[in-house]
Amino acid sequence: MTRFAQIISTGSHVPARVITNAEIDILLGEPTSDWLIENVGIQERRWMTPDQTTSDLVVEAAREALERAHVRPEDLDLIILSTDTPDYPSPGTSVAVQHKLGAVNAGCWDVNSACAGWVTALDQGARYIMTDPHIRYVLVAGGYGMSRFLDLKDKKTANLFADGAGAVILAPGKEPGFLASKLMARGEYHDALGIYTGGAFRPCTPENLQTYGPPRVQFVRKFPRTFNTEYWPQLIRDALDRAGLTLDDVSLFLFTQLNLRTIELVMDILGQPMSKTHWVMDKWGYTGSPCVAMALDDLVDQGRGPRIGDIIVFCTSGGGITMAASVWRWTREI
Repeated sequence: MTRFAQIISTGSHVPARVITNAEIDILLGEPTSDWLIENVGIQERRWMTPDQTTSDLVVEAAREALERAHVRPEDLDLIILSTDTPDYPSPGTSVAVQHKLGAVNAGCWDVNSACAGWVTALDQGARYIMTDPHIRYVLVAGGYGMSRFLDLKDKKTANLFADGAGAVILAPGKEPGFLASKLMARGEYHDALGIYTGGAFRPCTPENLQTYGPPRVQFVRKFPRTFNTEYWPQLIRDALDRAGLTLDDVSLFLFTQLNLRTIELVMDILGQPMSKTHWVMDKWGYTGSPCVAMALDDLVDQGRGPRIGDIIVFCTSGGGITMAASVWRWTREI
């Protein structure tokens, strides 16, 4: 019997602590708010409090998704967690999530494909359901706690990054939800943007901490400013070709939520109206890999979520440079 993977619920979570652009300007010691709103679209963001960590955010998003799916934590078979801001270098944050949720029967692993990670994890979860008859429910979650890795004097990063989590529950169904995907990478940029202290390359020795400072996200060298506008349209077209669909078949495009101007330009290149996309960076800042799941859940929360039969395309990219696009048919009302 053919098994198909479907998204049966969504969830998201942001910390209660709101950080406005005005507060960022004070931290940086110079005004960036007007530029940020005009060029990126961010007006405020959420940061964790000192007693929170990445797994805490993921657990809250997961609980919402589980409740909507009417699935108990102990019914989960797999937890696949995308994060590049883990609780620890080792073990994986997914096991902390498993413990906090009480998902005692779930296998766990982390995915680190930077900001393309959640869509990469979504692809893995779908393929597990399609190929393993023992798998019933898969939690695919993303968590971002980048506020812990900010240099609050760096105007290239401190005003962009935020914290949050998003999740979906996958389950087998009688008709296809997952239709196709396309994963890509440009590894020559692996040393351009990231957190380069704290791993085997540059461990946190006293000498390295004195020279480079604590682990922090940073733009080390330039990569093409037009990277996303060049690659996203082709990435989407390739994924749709694999699904046997066209751009006009798509009801909703959800992109990495870094820059609203980029999304506007890509939609123009694709010849699609902005009514077919959604953004949350204006109120939540840039939340990395879970941002597309959070945007989807925001639509669900507003009662504007996809309808049965709608085609959704997730399109993401992140440090590395990693890229992932995934095409889904919506099969259930949430």
